[in-house]
Amino acid sequence: MKVSKKVLVIGASGGSGRKTIEALIEEGHQVTALSRSASKVFGKDIGTVDGSALDKDNLKVAMLNQEVVIITLGITENPLRVRLLGPAKTPMNIRSEGTRLAIETMKELNIKRLLVQTSFGTGPSKNMLRFIEKLFFKLLLKPQMDDTEKQDKYIRESGLDWTISQPVHLNDNKEVSSSLYTSNNNQVSQWKVSRRLVGKFLAKAISDNSTLKQTIAVSQK
Repeated sequence: MKVSKKVLVIGASGGSGRKTIEALIEEGHQVTALSRSASKVFGKDIGTVDGSALDKDNLKVAMLNQEVVIITLGITENPLRVRLLGPAKTPMNIRSEGTRLAIETMKELNIKRLLVQTSFGTGPSKNMLRFIEKLFFKLLLKPQMDDTEKQDKYIRESGLDWTISQPVHLNDNKEVSSSLYTSNNNQVSQWKVSRRLVGKFLAKAISDNSTLKQTIAVSQK
């Protein structure tokens, strides 16, 4: 029997956030979206709070009466441009600082359950990348990955009931025949996974106690 939870998604307007919200609705959860353009993206289909994840007042408003928080923050701009010029719209520390503030606010409001999408190749999977990914991370994504390492540390030291999802290369494949492969010891099947599958994993992990205090590598078979 499915149990409906009140779930806040922070970073909801990005590709991963949207797919996570779709999966949450399919699972019967009551969803609120927080992003700078949440009301424009989602309309009146779900609860929305417009604002930055770096504004604690926004976080307090969005978290009121919530039971679960899911974080899908990141920088969606061209990685080469970000590496050379810095991000145009999103602060480079969006993952770490957004997560730090979210954890702080959750503790103030006594919300225990936290799920966060980070990146495979950080935290415990740092040394599990293939050569090509290591090169890509070093040349193009180093600032973002450094920030993700800080984010990882904040989550582990939070004292909350956390789950970290670490997807490999994300895509928007809509093929319904693809199936999910997850591992809590940094194992990967294919080096790709659709945002749709990652969203489904996060939605189901809410009520899966086996994922508590676990870092889950997420790929597809």
